[in-house]
Amino acid sequence: MIYLHQIDPIALALGPLKIHWYGLMYLLAFGIAWFLGRSRIRAGRLPGVDENGYGDLMFYGMLGVVLGGRIGYVLFYSFSDFLDNPLLLFKVWEGGMSFHGGLLGVMAAMWWWSRKQHLHFFDTMDFVAPLVPQGLGFGRLGNYIGGELWGKPTGSDFGVVFPRSLPAELAVMDPAALRQQFDAGLLEMYARHPSQLYQAGLEGLVLFCVLWWYSRKPRPRYAVGGMFALLYGLFRLAVEFVREPDSQLGYLAFGWLTMGQVLSLPLIAFGLWCLWMSRRAPTLQPQLPVAAEPA
Repeated sequence: MIYLHQIDPIALALGPLKIHWYGLMYLLAFGIAWFLGRSRIRAGRLPGVDENGYGDLMFYGMLGVVLGGRIGYVLFYSFSDFLDNPLLLFKVWEGGMSFHGGLLGVMAAMWWWSRKQHLHFFDTMDFVAPLVPQGLGFGRLGNYIGGELWGKPTGSDFGVVFPRSLPAELAVMDPAALRQQFDAGLLEMYARHPSQLYQAGLEGLVLFCVLWWYSRKPRPRYAVGGMFALLYGLFRLAVEFVREPDSQLGYLAFGWLTMGQVLSLPLIAFGLWCLWMSRRAPTLQPQLPVAAEPA
């Protein structure tokens, strides 16, 4: 079955103010992460940290995601453009966020927060890891709604026709005319893999279910974070085979290697290292908050 993508990326327009679905996905992701993380704090899964401390952690984490994601995208995917115009770094309205950059930003933020709280960095990362996949899933849904980061042509009777991926003479058509072309069967050759949905399913739903189940009971230090890094790297590596490479980079080697795959390889290695380290690492036991005695 072939589907024509004609979803309005703008969720709400209030005069000149336009609220995009992609932005709402970010808000939804942070909101759910806050709720899930607070429940883990109340269960004593990060001993010594109360809800105020967790609020600070979330603030640092959000800064890490936004700043790291933007800086990572510019450095990994648009570095030559950045050299020509350094102000590109601040043009966030033009789009462009990198997961790997966002991950590095979060790790830097968590290191700083852990240092202030006198906690082991990897205890914090193990706590945070199960909260991340749902955000990745919502982010990929936002990509799909926005009709961006599509996959390769399917070459079959399955896929999605993304208007922005069509040849210029078709991409400029208004939605009604494009629908007529589609209903006449003239756009089937342009059907592509909805790789955003593949990633939402694997990096979002599957990864969340695995990590939430895996972290239900205390695990040795490094284990939960290592499982996240390993599985995300493998899922991203696999989906990149059916995802269209970034136009400004193309394939880096062999006619199939993408930047996303190159950046995922160190993540896989890091995940394996963490799991190896967890074999002899201590296990952080939950400590329920002590109720205050009545005056």
